[in-house]
Amino acid sequence: MDYKNIKSLIQFISKSDIYEIMIKIGETKIHIKNKIFIKKKKNTLNPIFTNNQRKRSSHISDFYDNFSKLEEKNIEKDRYLTIKSPMIGTFYRRPHPDKDPFVNVGDKIKIGEKVCVIEAMKLFNDIESEVDGKIVKILVEDSSPVDYDQPLFILDPNY
Repeated sequence: MDYKNIKSLIQFISKSDIYEIMIKIGETKIHIKNKIFIKKKKNTLNPIFTNNQRKRSSHISDFYDNFSKLEEKNIEKDRYLTIKSPMIGTFYRRPHPDKDPFVNVGDKIKIGEKVCVIEAMKLFNDIESEVDGKIVKILVEDSSPVDYDQPLFILDPNY
């Protein structure tokens, strides 16, 4: 792949809704992440997902739906953003059981900073913040199952 093709690919990705792409042609590997914040809904961040991760497990969905209704009453919708799970898996607050959590309530975070890890099918996926802000609330317990689009963190972008 020559420089012009790579440059046009980067320009295309930066103007699209694609968050991340990995390409391998022979021995050449290219990994591009689109860091532009795209806000689809007023209070949510754009999640990253694959087609097979769109499926929802019913028992987690029922719990999440009931829990989110209670949470919405307690959170000022216009002030805070929600970081949501981009996939179904197991939520981990820390990189290793003996390590400190990635973030705690009250921590100020920057764009691209890891906030948690989600294990899906034996793969550990780093979840990064798409905005600067302050962690107001952590909605999921460590080592708990999470569903696609389930809120993980409440974030104050106006700290």
